[in-house]
Amino acid sequence: MKIAMLSPIAWRTPPRHYGPWESVVSLLTEGLVARGIDVTLFATADSCTSGRLVGVCPRGYEEDGSIPPKVWECLHIAEVFERAEEFDLIHNHFDFLPLTYSGLTAVPLVTTIHGFSSPNILPVYKKYNGKTFYVAISDADKNPEIDYVATIHHGIDLRRFTFQPDHGEYLLFFGRIHHDKGAKEAIEIAQSTGRKLVLAGIIQDRTYFENFVLPHLDSDRIMYVGSVGPDRRDDLLGRAYALLHPINFDEPFGLSVVEAMACGTPVIAIDRGSMPEIVVNGVTGFLTESVDEMAEAVSKVRQIDRAECRTRVEMRFSAARMVEDYMGVYETIIRKTARENSRPWGFFEVLSDRFDHKVKRITVRPGHRLSYQRHSHRSEHWYVVKGRAVVTRNGKEIEIVADQAVDIPAATWHRIANTGSEELIFIEVQKGDYFGEDDIERSADDYGRA
Repeated sequence: MKIAMLSPIAWRTPPRHYGPWESVVSLLTEGLVARGIDVTLFATADSCTSGRLVGVCPRGYEEDGSIPPKVWECLHIAEVFERAEEFDLIHNHFDFLPLTYSGLTAVPLVTTIHGFSSPNILPVYKKYNGKTFYVAISDADKNPEIDYVATIHHGIDLRRFTFQPDHGEYLLFFGRIHHDKGAKEAIEIAQSTGRKLVLAGIIQDRTYFENFVLPHLDSDRIMYVGSVGPDRRDDLLGRAYALLHPINFDEPFGLSVVEAMACGTPVIAIDRGSMPEIVVNGVTGFLTESVDEMAEAVSKVRQIDRAECRTRVEMRFSAARMVEDYMGVYETIIRKTARENSRPWGFFEVLSDRFDHKVKRITVRPGHRLSYQRHSHRSEHWYVVKGRAVVTRNGKEIEIVADQAVDIPAATWHRIANTGSEELIFIEVQKGDYFGEDDIERSADDYGRA
């Protein structure tokens, strides 16, 4: 099994600090390679992997402001699809844009939808629904207008999170400083309960930070420690009394929630989005309806068994479980899309096979062509159903389009090339006394078969 893993290029894979999508891609890639799967990671050139790395973009554009995102995103995605024939499957973690390239190859594409950034992107997912495959990261994030092959919750590398049996002293907010994540509400909870609060995360909305966070910061009760990377994350999560997760949106998943529980730290969250799929109310934390209820739950945190928090994560949110789930999806998709009659240039379907004729429906991908060949025992008649083709007969080229046809007499050197931007589909009718695939003499071939 050969997998092309398409990571985002906002950050390095794995990320140095922030980068949840890149973090999941890295864990999945390394887990697959450890299981003997042949994985090529398409990510920034400074990324790290035990698989093969293909990096077109030198660094993450969020880390280097001189890199124009759209330019390098297009080059990055194009690199994958231009090499698609090297793989059995492409796994897309790059949101909706790669779907628009999927018609250029017959290699199956599976997309993990890491959340819908806007309802405006849904038309792209709807257009390619049924033509590609979608994985949801939570049942809560599924859109009823598209189909999914599976729901696979994210997993984490448990070795990076140390269980801390003792309840800490401070409340922790760990996430983007943005209205969606509720940093303002976390401060309100800390102030109403009289507990110390530590806030950690990238400042995604500077105005929000300056209006709702900065005025409350001091060196004692409410502290902002910046973006915390893997080197400090374990200690910060593990020594917390509880993780506050007062989200203001239907969050598709919450990696920090799982990571906190892996350290034994209970979670107090607003009951929205995927939270009921992650937090077991009264067992690994508390699901609440409001900031006031979150504040009330702070006094109940010592009722939570920190060891149970760790155990639940080991059972449900390990990287090993995530990798196994994806391997099952890959096998299902590859089996479902396997074509016995696939070729480097496309594929064909036999419509009729009798003693006196054979009929095929042939699909040629854009930019590809069949070998320059001839047959001793049969003549052929080609009728173009879709697309544009250049046909070569004994060295002479003719162009044909949909609803046009051409005859290929026996012993004629010939080839057909797809010169258009969409699939070329034509019907081939063979007449003669033998129709086996071994009745082919090639003089030139783009795929080394001459």
